[in-house]
Amino acid sequence: MKEKIFFTVCFGFIFGVLARSMFFIDFHLALFLSVMSLAFLLFFKFVSKHDIGILISVLMLLFSFGTIRFHFSNIAPPLLFESKLDQEVVLMGKIIDEPDIRENNKKVLFEAKEDGYKVRVLITADFGLDLRYGDEIKVRGVLEKPENFITDQGKEFDYVNYLRKDEIFYLMRYVDVEVLSSGHGNFLKVFLFSIKEKFSSKINLAVREPESLLLGGLILGEKSAFSDSLRKNFVDTGTIHIVSLSGYNITIIAEWIMKVFSVFPQTFAIGAGILSILLFILMTGGASTAIRAGIMAVLALYARASGRNYDVARALLLAGVVMTLINPFVLYYDVSFQLSFLATIAVIFFAPRVEKYFQWITKSFGLRDIISVTSAVYIFVLPFILYKMGNLSLVALPANIFILPFIPITMGIGFLTGFAGLFSYFLSVPFGYLSYQLLHYELAVVDFFARVPFASLSIPDFPLVLTVLIYACFAYKLFGRDIKESFTSPR
Repeated sequence: MKEKIFFTVCFGFIFGVLARSMFFIDFHLALFLSVMSLAFLLFFKFVSKHDIGILISVLMLLFSFGTIRFHFSNIAPPLLFESKLDQEVVLMGKIIDEPDIRENNKKVLFEAKEDGYKVRVLITADFGLDLRYGDEIKVRGVLEKPENFITDQGKEFDYVNYLRKDEIFYLMRYVDVEVLSSGHGNFLKVFLFSIKEKFSSKINLAVREPESLLLGGLILGEKSAFSDSLRKNFVDTGTIHIVSLSGYNITIIAEWIMKVFSVFPQTFAIGAGILSILLFILMTGGASTAIRAGIMAVLALYARASGRNYDVARALLLAGVVMTLINPFVLYYDVSFQLSFLATIAVIFFAPRVEKYFQWITKSFGLRDIISVTSAVYIFVLPFILYKMGNLSLVALPANIFILPFIPITMGIGFLTGFAGLFSYFLSVPFGYLSYQLLHYELAVVDFFARVPFASLSIPDFPLVLTVLIYACFAYKLFGRDIKESFTSPR
């Protein structure tokens, strides 16, 4: 019964947050539902003693809690700033995150303060400005609200809620910025960002562009400085995930490190893999997306190493609930969270079922494992990608198969390039040369497949109903027997 309660609590809360994310549910109605559900729960627990009634009451109680939690996170911006919309304003505040360097500009998140009110504003600043986390700045520009836009695939991107999940309500484009003072950031974040910056600079010294951009994406998750054409090539070939902060991407390097230490006891190998994930998160500056992806990767790593998939399934579900509890907006509006979650499920549960179809591939260098995992993840996340992004890559599988076996060693040598560069440029040169050759090959593969006629198709209207049905079939095939046994087993 405890196990049934656990799953009922988790799914009830998730469904409540999801429902409130998609539809308006009145707060007072949710509160009334929670009180009624609690009353029914007490009745079925102490009077009727009916297990099904208890489970339904718990489900409805947690559903209402989910809607209430979303309500309390859905805070409106201060009216003081709303009155200044579409006007030129002068705001003062502090940069609260690392500037995001793009091809022609910088995206800077700062917290404006005025008359005791605070609000987060995303500004677009000139590329040449030296802006850092923790700087106190004065900004002059037009205050705007973000708007949704149509992507190249013809899909409407919900930019408003994409920013809203990080409590960003306003934009200011190409502003005049004056740095008033520096050094006001959190000590730990300053330390993490400084490591990342030094590491990135040493890589750029040892490896030239565009190969250095790819290496920065692989190790640090940085893809913002990619040119539009290079970014499009990655999207069209279905290889953009290798430069994204996803649980799958982090798992690649962690599993590679585990293979290196496979001659040692399993506990030591797992520890080395988890340590590599922690180092990756540190190298990316401790970004929230990296932390979420790291949690997913640790769970996938432990499951594949220990074979305890069912225990890890509960841990994975609990991790998703905790992340949603902390920030309810990630469940429906954070694509990176959704992809990490789906990819982790695929790595843990779907890949072992797919592997039997690749017995003809050698196990050398982990090739069979890489190809089977790649195929499993791509198949599993494809319906979501079609619905959310409207992009179907017809060359994704061969492109990934030609690239992914080389990604772990590229990341390993790339890490050594940056690490050696911290001590001496000359020490980093040999590693930089090897990294360059591998990166050059990988970019050549991406370029080759991107040039294939009809490499990518746009499907802007992939239906939500079909997406849900496909994942319902996946869930039934992967978990149907366990769910049935769980809910039919005696107390």
